[in-house]
Amino acid sequence: MRGHLLMMTKSGHMARAGGVGLIVTVGVTFLLASLLLIRQLTQFYQSIDELKRPTMWKGVFPAGLLSLGLAGSASATLLYVSSYAGTVTTLSLTLPDDHSAAAAAAAATLEPISNSTACGPNPSWLSLDYSKSFLFCLDEGFTGPYGGVTSFFTNDDGSLTTLNKLDVIQGPVSIAEFGVGGHGLAIAHYSGSSVSVVGFTPEGNLTLVQNETYALEGPGPNPSRQEAPHPHEAILDPTASYVLVPDLGADLVRIYQADASTLALTPVAPLAVRPGSGPRHGAFFVTPEKTYFYLVSELGNAITGYEVIYNENKTLGFDELFFIPTHGEERALPEQTGAAEILVSPDGEFLIVSSRWEDSFNITNFDPTNSTEIPSDPIITYSIDRATGNLTKVQEFAAGGRVPRHFSINADGNLLAVSLQGDGRVVIIERDVKTGLLKDYVAYADIEGEVTAAIFGEDYHTI
Repeated sequence: MRGHLLMMTKSGHMARAGGVGLIVTVGVTFLLASLLLIRQLTQFYQSIDELKRPTMWKGVFPAGLLSLGLAGSASATLLYVSSYAGTVTTLSLTLPDDHSAAAAAAAATLEPISNSTACGPNPSWLSLDYSKSFLFCLDEGFTGPYGGVTSFFTNDDGSLTTLNKLDVIQGPVSIAEFGVGGHGLAIAHYSGSSVSVVGFTPEGNLTLVQNETYALEGPGPNPSRQEAPHPHEAILDPTASYVLVPDLGADLVRIYQADASTLALTPVAPLAVRPGSGPRHGAFFVTPEKTYFYLVSELGNAITGYEVIYNENKTLGFDELFFIPTHGEERALPEQTGAAEILVSPDGEFLIVSSRWEDSFNITNFDPTNSTEIPSDPIITYSIDRATGNLTKVQEFAAGGRVPRHFSINADGNLLAVSLQGDGRVVIIERDVKTGLLKDYVAYADIEGEVTAAIFGEDYHTI
């Protein structure tokens, strides 16, 4: 028994000794792990503090994309939206970071985070210079006698700081930034029948450089819309040597040599288009062999494709490739139908256009408590044949509501932001980059008044 008890005593003593050793080992391990965790958290929050510095923000993340929290949660990008209600609104689009079931179940959000009324009573166009953190806004100035240009500084929290404002001729509707390092704005004035140039300093101060005002000898074939010249968009060519301005009232695309140093625009021979077609907007596309220009005409509801010829006398020539209806085929359209925006996808594979006042779709209401379907106009996608410049229709997709006056595409090419002037709404549509197909509505936001433009807060340029 004594031997047995001794064994038990030794056994018990050994068990106790082993327990103490285990406790010490675990304690040390826990202490080391805690110290390591504290060190990592300190580095993490130090890095967050670094990211909060304005000069660091845009160098750390991909342009326009800011991580909101830890990996696997969500990411957000900013959009800037103008409305005839007199506002420029900053929206934050939050999307799942991954494609897990949990992430898929999480709803994307599109929320206003800032609002400015400094542009004027009738904001019509927005242009972002991401590298300078400048946002330029045009005020169309419906009540006259002037329109306006406002420069903003885009803060990292989405708010806008007003830098300067300049009165210009009434009716500015589009901007093309140009000049050495980007220091000039070519502006099309619809109701003012003018093309102007505004220069800006590194501080965002604005100065009028030039103005050209035009007149017609008589009304065009559509006298109610072509009673005067109506420059509708300013477009910088791929060489940054020319500015093109489709003039809806004059059935011309006005062309100017652009002096990158002085910002002077020198008129050269314009491109004459079909009488009554009313050219509105255009887009360039460049291949290693050729340069193409696609023109959408509002009154004629048509797309014209051209090969661009750069002449030795510093003028541009245009060889017409095709002239097709906006929808790609002849069809009966409501009398008031008007083509609007046109863009080439970032990869150069697709051309996208919008059409207004058709009500060609009925879609599910975005308000889940309202079972009434809503009418929608279309967005039409074409694939581009790089060798010939010709188009092949790929899809018609509901824009998400009425009067898609403007749309923009993000740098990755997988999202479309549509400005629905008729519904006071911005809709984000998912896009398949490979096929060019629009897939589904990702998010939406109601905006007071008639929405005129919605652009992504990203650093990219497509032509």
